Amino acid sequence: MHIREWPADERPREKLLGHGAAALSDAELLAIFLGSGLRGQDAVATARQLLAAHGPLRVLIERGAKGLSALPGLGPARACALSAALELGNRVLAADLARGEAMSDPSVAGRYFSQRLRSQPHEVFAALFLDTRHRAIAFEELFRGTIDGAEVHPREVVRRALAHNAAAVIVGHNHPSGSREPSAADRAVTAQLKQALALVDVRLLDHFVVGDGAAVSMAARGWV
Repeated sequence: MHIREWPADERPREKLLGHGAAALSDAELLAIFLGSGLRGQDAVATARQLLAAHGPLRVLIERGAKGLSALPGLGPARACALSAALELGNRVLAADLARGEAMSDPSVAGRYFSQRLRSQPHEVFAALFLDTRHRAIAFEELFRGTIDGAEVHPREVVRRALAHNAAAVIVGHNHPSGSREPSAADRAVTAQLKQALALVDVRLLDHFVVGDGAAVSMAARGWV
């Protein structure tokens, strides 16, 4: 059965118009970009097949335009559209930070760290420096490591905070394995950073651990 023959409230486009994009599954969102499926399949079936073979969605999209264009059901035009959509999302989120608005919603910072660090093949530790009103001043990748670790030097974080005249700092790092669970070492570094920054009157607001899914806030767990 072709998608246009489905009940109206089950078709991806109509579902998006009626209930918003968040109501769609990963396969339904991907199907909207595909437009049509492989021979003998509708777009949703092809999207499900792509996700089963090359997913989950984050892994699939982060293949980049060249990698996507080689997959069945995509091709250069659709691959470019998917890559462009990902970059649009990244830029919208970056613009929220660049406008000088106060960081009133911690989840915004978590999403920003996720988008900046999640696709990194090695562990990267970064910091977002904020002014007295918790507006973004700068974002810097401070330390790079191996696939399973990065050495963090609290003194360097303090030095960069002073260079930016920051009043507060949010830090984050990725786990290339995809695990979002903070390790004992992550908790120890967080405590060291909080103590070192406090000596120069700079607050550590949060430490995000980036993996598959939403970034984990260590402040939300009471560890900052």
